[in-house]
Amino acid sequence: MRLCVGLLLMGWVLAGCASGPQLTNATSVPADAQDYGFDQNRRVWVRGPWTAIQPSRDMDEVIDQLCPAVMELPLATFGDYGQEYCGAIYTLGEGTYYASKPSPLRKDDGKEPASDKTCIPPRSVIDQRGHAVPQLDYHGHPWRTSRMSEKDRQEIRQIWPIRIQFDGRCTIQKFIPNLGSSRPGEVYERRGKAWVLIGLVKPEDKLSGHMTPINNP
Repeated sequence: MRLCVGLLLMGWVLAGCASGPQLTNATSVPADAQDYGFDQNRRVWVRGPWTAIQPSRDMDEVIDQLCPAVMELPLATFGDYGQEYCGAIYTLGEGTYYASKPSPLRKDDGKEPASDKTCIPPRSVIDQRGHAVPQLDYHGHPWRTSRMSEKDRQEIRQIWPIRIQFDGRCTIQKFIPNLGSSRPGEVYERRGKAWVLIGLVKPEDKLSGHMTPINNP
């Protein structure tokens, strides 16, 4: 099984193996039929809305739906043989939050198995109903227990004001980088229906993403 999964991720399909996600933008598929791709500047776009996620005027209600839906995707829980998926939560300016479809696109195929996974956060969302304004990016780690990493918190990797990450156990973390501010970055964990502050990324640590933990009962 591991050999089968590894070959799939390198782009090979064997008889009897389930087909994995496409890691590159297939040029033979019309753009309006794709859920994600690269634009002319090699930036990732994704399509919305994702019908697996119910929209809401409460962003947290959308966030709470993401992990169970993402973990149903191919290879999303396969650990070192797994796949990360990246997407966005966005609005159309009417006060409702929507989730985009997730993308498995990454910079290269890499080697399998690997303990370091990546997917490229989307820079834009295409929604035929109107102008989509991303509010945050989300991604899932394919391991059962895997919190947000220093790499996830590095200043250079922040695109939107909020970043959401979750693992196979659906432990959800939120990072508010506070870029361009003297305020530290803030790391929260979802516990029940509340966000609990668990760490700070001091201004001098924003480049590296190092977090100073906060002890909570």
